[in-house]
Amino acid sequence: MSPGLAGDEPAGRAGEGGAASATAVREPEGFAVEVPEAVEAGEAAERAAPSGAGVRRIEGLLLGLAAGDAAGWPAARHRAARMPEWTRRLTRELDTFAEQNATTTLPVPIALNQPPEPLRLGPSDDAEWAAFAAEAVLRAGETTALGDLSLGRRMRASIDLSWNAVASEVAAAADRAPEVESALLPLRARISVRAGLGNLATGLRPPATGHDNPHYFDDAACVRACVLAVAYPGDPRLAAELAEFDARYTQDGDGVHGARAMAAAVALALAGHDVGTCVEAALTELPAATEIGRNTRLALTLAQDSESAFALVPLLEHQIVDHVYSYGIAAAETVPVALALALAARGKIAEAVPAAACLSRVADSAPALAGALTGAIGGGAAIPASWRDACRTLSGCALPRLTGTDLIGLAELLEATGLADPRDSPEPVTPEG
Repeated sequence: MSPGLAGDEPAGRAGEGGAASATAVREPEGFAVEVPEAVEAGEAAERAAPSGAGVRRIEGLLLGLAAGDAAGWPAARHRAARMPEWTRRLTRELDTFAEQNATTTLPVPIALNQPPEPLRLGPSDDAEWAAFAAEAVLRAGETTALGDLSLGRRMRASIDLSWNAVASEVAAAADRAPEVESALLPLRARISVRAGLGNLATGLRPPATGHDNPHYFDDAACVRACVLAVAYPGDPRLAAELAEFDARYTQDGDGVHGARAMAAAVALALAGHDVGTCVEAALTELPAATEIGRNTRLALTLAQDSESAFALVPLLEHQIVDHVYSYGIAAAETVPVALALALAARGKIAEAVPAAACLSRVADSAPALAGALTGAIGGGAAIPASWRDACRTLSGCALPRLTGTDLIGLAELLEATGLADPRDSPEPVTPEG
Protein backbone atom coordinates (compact mmCIF):
# COMPACT_ATOMS: atom_id res chain seq x y z
CA MET A 1 0.00 0.00 0.00
CA SER A 2 1.24 3.48 -0.77
CA PRO A 3 0.90 6.50 1.52
CA GLY A 4 -1.40 8.38 -0.88
CA LEU A 5 -1.30 11.62 1.11
CA ALA A 6 -1.04 14.23 -1.60
CA GLY A 7 -4.73 15.01 -1.93
CA ASP A 8 -5.93 14.32 1.61
CA GLU A 9 -8.22 16.83 3.26
CA PRO A 10 -8.56 17.72 6.94
CA ALA A 11 -11.12 15.76 8.92
CA GLY A 12 -12.21 15.45 12.50
CA ARG A 13 -12.20 18.14 15.14
CA ALA A 14 -9.94 21.11 14.51
CA GLY A 15 -7.13 21.58 17.02
CA GLU A 16 -7.62 24.01 19.86
CA GLY A 17 -4.11 24.24 21.17
CA GLY A 18 -2.56 26.86 23.32
CA ALA A 19 -2.20 27.28 27.05
CA ALA A 20 -3.37 30.10 29.20
CA SER A 21 -2.44 30.67 32.82
CA ALA A 22 0.34 28.71 34.47
CA THR A 23 -1.47 28.85 37.80
CA ALA A 24 -4.87 27.35 37.04
CA VAL A 25 -6.63 24.97 34.69
CA ARG A 26 -9.58 26.94 33.31
CA GLU A 27 -12.49 26.21 31.01
CA PRO A 28 -14.89 28.70 29.42
CA GLU A 29 -17.81 27.37 31.47
CA GLY A 30 -16.03 28.33 34.67
CA PHE A 31 -14.28 25.11 35.58
CA ALA A 32 -10.98 25.71 37.33
CA VAL A 33 -8.40 23.62 39.12
CA GLU A 34 -5.91 25.62 41.13
CA VAL A 35 -2.31 24.48 40.87
CA PRO A 36 -0.35 24.52 44.14
CA GLU A 37 2.14 27.37 44.42
CA ALA A 38 4.88 24.83 45.05
CA VAL A 39 4.56 23.75 41.45
CA GLU A 40 5.50 27.20 40.21
CA ALA A 41 8.30 27.72 42.69
CA GLY A 42 9.77 24.26 42.27
CA GLU A 43 9.78 24.34 38.47
CA ALA A 44 10.62 27.94 37.69
CA ALA A 45 14.23 27.07 36.93
CA GLU A 46 13.22 24.34 34.48
CA ARG A 47 10.82 26.69 32.67
CA ALA A 48 13.69 29.11 32.22
CA ALA A 49 15.49 26.45 30.15
CA PRO A 50 12.68 24.95 28.04
CA SER A 51 14.52 22.32 26.06
CA GLY A 52 18.15 22.41 27.09
CA ALA A 53 20.25 19.30 26.66
CA GLY A 54 21.03 19.35 30.39
CA VAL A 55 17.39 18.64 31.21
CA ARG A 56 17.09 15.77 28.69
CA ARG A 57 13.31 15.97 28.47
CA ILE A 58 12.92 13.45 25.64
CA GLU A 59 14.96 10.97 27.64
CA GLY A 60 12.73 11.67 30.63
CA LEU A 61 9.66 11.14 28.45
CA LEU A 62 10.77 7.75 27.13
CA LEU A 63 12.20 6.43 30.39
CA GLY A 64 9.26 7.78 32.37
CA LEU A 65 6.83 6.03 30.05
CA ALA A 66 8.86 2.82 30.25
CA ALA A 67 9.11 2.99 34.05
CA GLY A 68 5.37 3.50 34.35
CA ASP A 69 4.80 0.64 31.94
CA ALA A 70 7.05 -1.61 34.02
CA ALA A 71 5.45 -0.56 37.32
CA GLY A 72 1.99 -1.82 36.39
CA TRP A 73 1.26 -5.44 37.23
CA PRO A 74 0.25 -6.34 33.61
CA ALA A 75 3.84 -5.79 32.48
CA ALA A 76 4.91 -9.14 33.91
CA ARG A 77 2.20 -10.91 31.95
CA HIS A 78 3.15 -9.09 28.76
CA ARG A 79 6.83 -9.91 29.24
CA ALA A 80 5.89 -13.54 29.92
CA ALA A 81 5.09 -13.79 26.21
CA ARG A 82 8.82 -14.32 25.74
CA MET A 83 8.63 -17.48 27.85
CA PRO A 84 7.69 -20.88 26.39
CA GLU A 85 3.94 -21.24 25.93
CA TRP A 86 3.73 -24.10 28.43
CA THR A 87 4.80 -21.79 31.26
CA ARG A 88 1.83 -19.52 30.60
CA ARG A 89 -0.49 -22.52 30.26
CA LEU A 90 0.68 -23.80 33.64
CA THR A 91 -0.02 -20.41 35.20
CA ARG A 92 -3.57 -20.52 33.83
CA GLU A 93 -4.04 -24.03 35.21
CA LEU A 94 -2.84 -22.91 38.64
CA ASP A 95 -5.29 -20.02 38.51
CA THR A 96 -8.09 -22.45 37.72
CA PHE A 97 -6.94 -24.65 40.62
CA ALA A 98 -7.11 -21.69 42.99
CA GLU A 99 -10.62 -20.84 41.81
CA GLN A 100 -11.93 -24.38 42.06
CA ASN A 101 -10.31 -25.13 45.41
CA ALA A 102 -11.05 -21.77 47.07
CA THR A 103 -7.40 -21.05 47.81
CA THR A 104 -6.11 -17.52 48.23
CA THR A 105 -2.60 -18.35 47.06
CA LEU A 106 -2.66 -16.92 43.55
CA PRO A 107 -0.16 -17.80 40.81
CA VAL A 108 2.20 -15.36 39.14
CA PRO A 109 4.16 -15.70 35.87
CA ILE A 110 6.74 -18.43 36.31
CA ALA A 111 10.04 -19.52 34.77
CA LEU A 112 10.60 -22.92 36.46
CA ASN A 113 13.51 -24.47 34.55
CA GLN A 114 13.70 -21.63 32.01
CA PRO A 115 15.89 -18.49 32.22
CA PRO A 116 13.86 -15.96 34.28
CA GLU A 117 15.19 -12.82 32.56
CA PRO A 118 11.92 -12.02 30.70
CA LEU A 119 10.03 -11.90 34.01
CA ARG A 120 12.28 -9.35 35.67
CA LEU A 121 11.16 -5.75 36.11
CA GLY A 122 11.15 -3.93 32.80
CA PRO A 123 9.04 -2.23 30.14
CA SER A 124 6.53 -4.13 28.04
CA ASP A 125 3.98 -3.37 25.33
CA ASP A 126 3.42 0.36 25.92
CA ALA A 127 7.11 1.19 25.69
CA GLU A 128 7.48 -0.85 22.52
CA TRP A 129 4.56 0.79 20.74
CA ALA A 130 5.95 4.14 21.89
CA ALA A 131 9.19 3.19 20.13
CA PHE A 132 7.10 2.32 17.07
CA ALA A 133 5.87 5.93 17.07
CA ALA A 134 9.41 7.19 17.62
CA GLU A 135 10.52 5.40 14.45
CA ALA A 136 8.03 7.48 12.48
CA VAL A 137 9.44 10.67 14.00
CA LEU A 138 12.97 9.62 13.11
CA ARG A 139 11.97 8.79 9.54
CA ALA A 140 10.37 12.22 9.20
CA GLY A 141 13.66 13.73 10.30
CA GLU A 142 15.31 12.21 7.24
CA THR A 143 14.42 14.94 4.77
CA THR A 144 16.12 13.06 1.94
CA ALA A 145 13.87 10.03 2.51
CA LEU A 146 10.55 11.85 2.05
CA GLY A 147 11.48 14.57 -0.37
CA ASP A 148 11.02 18.32 -0.14
CA LEU A 149 7.96 18.25 2.13
CA SER A 150 7.02 20.34 5.14
CA LEU A 151 7.46 18.83 8.58
CA GLY A 152 3.74 18.21 8.83
CA ARG A 153 3.59 16.23 5.60
CA ARG A 154 6.81 14.36 6.38
CA MET A 155 5.39 13.30 9.72
CA ARG A 156 2.09 12.18 8.23
CA ALA A 157 3.74 10.34 5.36
CA SER A 158 6.07 8.62 7.82
CA ILE A 159 3.21 7.55 10.10
CA ASP A 160 1.30 6.22 7.11
CA LEU A 161 4.33 4.25 5.96
CA SER A 162 4.75 2.74 9.42
CA TRP A 163 1.15 1.56 9.65
CA ASN A 164 1.01 0.23 6.11
CA ALA A 165 4.26 -1.68 6.54
CA VAL A 166 2.81 -3.53 9.52
CA ALA A 167 -0.54 -3.95 7.74
CA SER A 168 1.29 -5.65 4.88
CA GLU A 169 2.63 -8.18 7.37
CA VAL A 170 -0.91 -8.68 8.67
CA ALA A 171 -2.19 -9.18 5.13
CA ALA A 172 0.49 -11.78 4.46
CA ALA A 173 -0.39 -13.58 7.70
CA ALA A 174 -4.10 -13.42 6.84
CA ASP A 175 -3.41 -15.13 3.53
CA ARG A 176 -2.16 -18.08 5.53
CA ALA A 177 -5.16 -18.12 7.90
CA PRO A 178 -8.91 -18.73 7.45
CA GLU A 179 -9.70 -15.21 8.74
CA VAL A 180 -7.81 -12.09 9.82
CA GLU A 181 -8.74 -12.52 13.49
CA SER A 182 -7.06 -15.93 13.67
CA ALA A 183 -3.92 -14.93 11.79
CA LEU A 184 -0.62 -15.56 13.56
CA LEU A 185 0.93 -12.10 13.59
CA PRO A 186 4.61 -11.28 14.14
CA LEU A 187 3.57 -8.92 16.94
CA ARG A 188 1.33 -8.54 19.99
CA ALA A 189 -1.04 -5.60 20.16
CA ARG A 190 -4.14 -4.14 21.75
CA ILE A 191 -7.52 -5.13 20.33
CA SER A 192 -7.85 -1.68 18.75
CA VAL A 193 -4.46 -1.93 17.05
CA ARG A 194 -5.03 -5.47 15.84
CA ALA A 195 -8.46 -4.50 14.48
CA GLY A 196 -7.07 -1.36 12.85
CA LEU A 197 -4.30 -3.33 11.19
CA GLY A 198 -6.83 -5.91 10.02
CA ASN A 199 -8.92 -3.12 8.53
CA LEU A 200 -5.89 -1.69 6.74
CA ALA A 201 -5.00 -5.14 5.45
CA THR A 202 -8.44 -5.47 3.85
CA GLY A 203 -8.14 -2.11 2.10
CA LEU A 204 -9.89 0.27 4.49
CA ARG A 205 -8.34 3.65 5.26
CA PRO A 206 -8.59 5.99 8.24
CA PRO A 207 -10.84 7.17 9.74
CA ALA A 208 -12.78 3.97 8.93
CA THR A 209 -9.99 1.79 10.36
CA GLY A 210 -10.45 3.44 13.74
CA HIS A 211 -14.20 3.98 13.59
CA ASP A 212 -15.09 0.43 12.52
CA ASN A 213 -13.18 -0.92 15.48
CA PRO A 214 -14.48 -2.76 18.57
CA HIS A 215 -12.01 -0.94 20.84
CA TYR A 216 -12.09 2.50 19.23
CA PHE A 217 -12.31 3.96 22.75
CA ASP A 218 -9.12 2.52 24.22
CA ASP A 219 -5.90 4.37 25.01
CA ALA A 220 -3.47 2.70 22.61
CA ALA A 221 -3.07 5.91 20.61
CA CYS A 222 -2.56 7.93 23.80
CA VAL A 223 0.74 6.18 24.42
CA ARG A 224 1.89 6.82 20.85
CA ALA A 225 0.75 10.45 21.11
CA CYS A 226 3.16 11.12 23.96
CA VAL A 227 6.09 10.35 21.65
CA LEU A 228 4.66 12.10 18.59
CA ALA A 229 4.61 15.30 20.65
CA VAL A 230 8.39 15.33 20.23
CA ALA A 231 7.80 16.77 16.75
CA TYR A 232 6.21 19.93 18.18
CA PRO A 233 7.61 20.83 21.61
CA GLY A 234 5.86 23.94 22.88
CA ASP A 235 3.02 23.77 20.34
CA PRO A 236 0.09 21.81 21.80
CA ARG A 237 -2.19 22.51 18.84
CA LEU A 238 0.11 21.01 16.21
CA ALA A 239 1.04 18.14 18.52
CA ALA A 240 -2.65 17.35 19.04
CA GLU A 241 -3.35 17.46 15.30
CA LEU A 242 -0.51 15.05 14.60
CA ALA A 243 -1.68 12.75 17.38
CA GLU A 244 -5.16 12.71 15.89
CA PHE A 245 -3.78 11.81 12.47
CA ASP A 246 -2.07 8.78 14.00
CA ALA A 247 -4.97 7.90 16.30
CA ARG A 248 -7.44 7.65 13.41
CA TYR A 249 -5.70 4.46 12.30
CA THR A 250 -6.87 2.66 15.44
CA GLN A 251 -9.30 4.84 17.40
CA ASP A 252 -12.37 7.05 17.32
CA GLY A 253 -14.28 9.14 19.87
CA ASP A 254 -12.64 9.26 23.29
CA GLY A 255 -9.69 7.29 21.95
CA VAL A 256 -8.89 10.21 19.65
CA HIS A 257 -9.68 12.88 22.25
CA GLY A 258 -7.34 11.19 24.71
CA ALA A 259 -4.52 11.08 22.18
CA ARG A 260 -4.94 14.77 21.43
CA ALA A 261 -4.93 15.57 25.15
CA MET A 262 -1.77 13.62 25.96
CA ALA A 263 0.07 15.06 22.96
CA ALA A 264 -0.86 18.61 23.94
CA ALA A 265 0.25 18.08 27.54
CA VAL A 266 3.56 16.44 26.64
CA ALA A 267 4.31 19.05 23.97
CA LEU A 268 4.28 21.75 26.63
CA ALA A 269 6.19 19.56 29.09
CA LEU A 270 8.94 19.15 26.49
CA ALA A 271 9.14 22.93 26.26
CA GLY A 272 9.66 23.27 30.00
CA HIS A 273 6.18 24.25 31.17
CA ASP A 274 4.88 23.28 34.60
CA VAL A 275 2.36 20.54 35.23
CA GLY A 276 -0.56 22.95 35.63
CA THR A 277 -0.04 24.44 32.19
CA CYS A 278 0.37 20.97 30.68
CA VAL A 279 -2.86 19.72 32.25
CA GLU A 280 -4.65 22.85 31.09
CA ALA A 281 -3.59 22.21 27.50
CA ALA A 282 -4.82 18.62 27.78
CA LEU A 283 -8.17 19.77 29.12
CA THR A 284 -8.61 22.07 26.14
CA GLU A 285 -8.63 18.98 23.92
CA LEU A 286 -11.36 17.18 25.88
CA PRO A 287 -14.91 18.30 25.01
CA ALA A 288 -17.03 18.71 28.14
CA ALA A 289 -19.90 16.66 26.69
CA THR A 290 -17.77 13.51 26.29
CA GLU A 291 -17.14 10.83 28.88
CA ILE A 292 -13.41 11.54 28.86
CA GLY A 293 -14.12 15.25 29.27
CA ARG A 294 -16.48 14.74 32.21
CA ASN A 295 -14.17 12.26 33.92
CA THR A 296 -11.12 14.49 33.53
CA ARG A 297 -12.86 17.51 35.00
CA LEU A 298 -14.02 15.45 37.97
CA ALA A 299 -10.60 13.85 38.42
CA LEU A 300 -8.87 17.23 38.40
CA THR A 301 -11.34 18.59 40.93
CA LEU A 302 -10.52 15.63 43.18
CA ALA A 303 -6.81 16.27 42.64
CA GLN A 304 -7.23 19.90 43.66
CA ASP A 305 -8.64 18.88 47.04
CA SER A 306 -6.23 15.99 47.63
CA GLU A 307 -3.22 16.31 49.91
CA SER A 308 -1.07 14.01 47.76
CA ALA A 309 -1.11 11.65 44.80
CA PHE A 310 -1.32 8.67 47.13
CA ALA A 311 -4.30 10.18 48.95
CA LEU A 312 -6.01 10.64 45.59
CA VAL A 313 -5.90 6.93 44.71
CA PRO A 314 -9.07 5.78 46.55
CA LEU A 315 -11.03 8.74 45.18
CA LEU A 316 -10.07 7.92 41.60
CA GLU A 317 -10.75 4.23 42.21
CA HIS A 318 -14.27 4.91 43.45
CA GLN A 319 -15.31 7.81 41.22
CA ILE A 320 -13.41 7.46 37.92
CA VAL A 321 -12.39 3.83 37.40
CA ASP A 322 -15.02 1.52 35.92
CA HIS A 323 -15.52 -1.93 37.43
CA VAL A 324 -17.99 -3.31 34.88
CA TYR A 325 -16.12 -3.78 31.61
CA SER A 326 -13.73 -6.64 30.91
CA TYR A 327 -10.69 -4.45 30.22
CA GLY A 328 -9.25 -1.44 32.04
CA ILE A 329 -7.88 0.36 28.99
CA ALA A 330 -10.55 2.96 28.20
CA ALA A 331 -9.02 6.35 27.46
CA ALA A 332 -11.94 7.90 29.35
CA GLU A 333 -10.45 6.40 32.52
CA THR A 334 -6.70 6.17 32.04
CA VAL A 335 -6.16 9.70 30.71
CA PRO A 336 -8.09 11.40 33.56
CA VAL A 337 -6.24 9.24 36.08
CA ALA A 338 -2.84 10.08 34.59
CA LEU A 339 -3.52 13.82 34.40
CA ALA A 340 -4.98 14.00 37.90
CA LEU A 341 -2.12 12.08 39.48
CA ALA A 342 0.47 14.16 37.63
CA LEU A 343 -1.19 17.29 38.99
CA ALA A 344 -1.53 15.94 42.54
CA ALA A 345 2.11 14.83 42.43
CA ARG A 346 3.15 18.35 41.38
CA GLY A 347 4.76 16.91 38.29
CA LYS A 348 7.04 14.53 40.21
CA ILE A 349 7.38 11.14 38.59
CA ALA A 350 8.43 9.44 41.83
CA GLU A 351 5.00 10.25 43.27
CA ALA A 352 2.75 9.99 40.20
CA VAL A 353 3.82 6.57 38.88
CA PRO A 354 3.61 4.58 42.14
CA ALA A 355 0.18 6.07 42.80
CA ALA A 356 -1.01 5.15 39.30
CA ALA A 357 0.28 1.60 39.76
CA CYS A 358 -1.94 1.30 42.85
CA LEU A 359 -5.01 1.52 40.61
CA SER A 360 -4.94 -2.09 39.49
CA ARG A 361 -7.87 -1.81 37.07
CA VAL A 362 -6.04 0.75 34.92
CA ALA A 363 -2.47 -0.33 35.67
CA ASP A 364 -1.84 -1.48 32.10
CA SER A 365 -1.37 2.08 30.83
CA ALA A 366 -2.26 4.78 33.38
CA PRO A 367 1.19 4.52 35.04
CA ALA A 368 2.86 4.74 31.62
CA LEU A 369 0.86 7.85 30.67
CA ALA A 370 1.56 9.48 34.03
CA GLY A 371 5.22 8.55 33.70
CA ALA A 372 5.49 9.99 30.20
CA LEU A 373 4.11 13.38 31.25
CA THR A 374 5.98 13.69 34.54
CA GLY A 375 9.14 12.26 32.98
CA ALA A 376 9.05 14.96 30.31
CA ILE A 377 8.49 17.59 32.98
CA GLY A 378 11.35 16.41 35.19
CA GLY A 379 13.73 15.30 32.44
CA GLY A 380 16.17 12.43 32.46
CA ALA A 381 17.57 13.38 35.86
CA ALA A 382 14.18 12.76 37.47
CA ILE A 383 14.39 9.04 36.68
CA PRO A 384 16.10 7.13 39.54
CA ALA A 385 19.22 5.31 38.42
CA SER A 386 17.79 1.92 39.37
CA TRP A 387 14.71 2.47 37.21
CA ARG A 388 16.83 3.90 34.43
CA ASP A 389 18.92 0.72 34.33
CA ALA A 390 15.91 -1.59 34.57
CA CYS A 391 13.80 0.15 31.93
CA ARG A 392 16.13 1.44 29.24
CA THR A 393 16.14 -1.75 27.12
CA LEU A 394 13.10 -3.16 25.30
CA SER A 395 12.49 -6.89 25.57
CA GLY A 396 10.56 -7.36 22.32
CA CYS A 397 7.53 -8.90 24.03
CA ALA A 398 5.11 -7.02 21.73
CA LEU A 399 7.26 -6.06 18.75
CA PRO A 400 10.04 -8.66 18.51
CA ARG A 401 12.02 -6.66 15.95
CA LEU A 402 12.59 -4.01 18.65
CA THR A 403 14.29 -6.47 21.01
CA GLY A 404 17.34 -4.82 22.57
CA THR A 405 16.38 -1.26 21.60
CA ASP A 406 18.02 1.22 23.98
CA LEU A 407 15.58 3.98 24.92
CA ILE A 408 18.36 6.34 25.96
CA GLY A 409 19.97 5.93 22.56
CA LEU A 410 16.57 6.41 20.95
CA ALA A 411 16.10 9.63 22.91
CA GLU A 412 19.46 10.90 21.68
CA LEU A 413 18.44 10.18 18.09
CA LEU A 414 15.17 12.04 18.57
CA GLU A 415 17.01 15.00 20.10
CA ALA A 416 19.36 15.05 17.12
CA THR A 417 16.55 15.37 14.58
CA GLY A 418 15.71 18.91 15.68
CA LEU A 419 12.33 18.59 13.95
CA ALA A 420 10.51 21.45 15.64
CA ASP A 421 11.52 24.45 13.56
CA PRO A 422 9.24 27.49 14.04
CA ARG A 423 9.84 28.41 10.40
CA ASP A 424 8.29 25.12 9.28
CA SER A 425 4.54 25.55 8.75
CA PRO A 426 2.91 22.15 8.30
CA GLU A 427 -0.41 21.74 6.59
CA PRO A 428 -2.87 19.69 8.68
CA VAL A 429 -3.76 16.49 6.85
CA THR A 430 -6.07 13.63 7.84
CA PRO A 431 -5.53 10.11 6.41
CA GLU A 432 -8.78 9.62 4.54
CA GLY A 433 -8.84 7.19 1.67
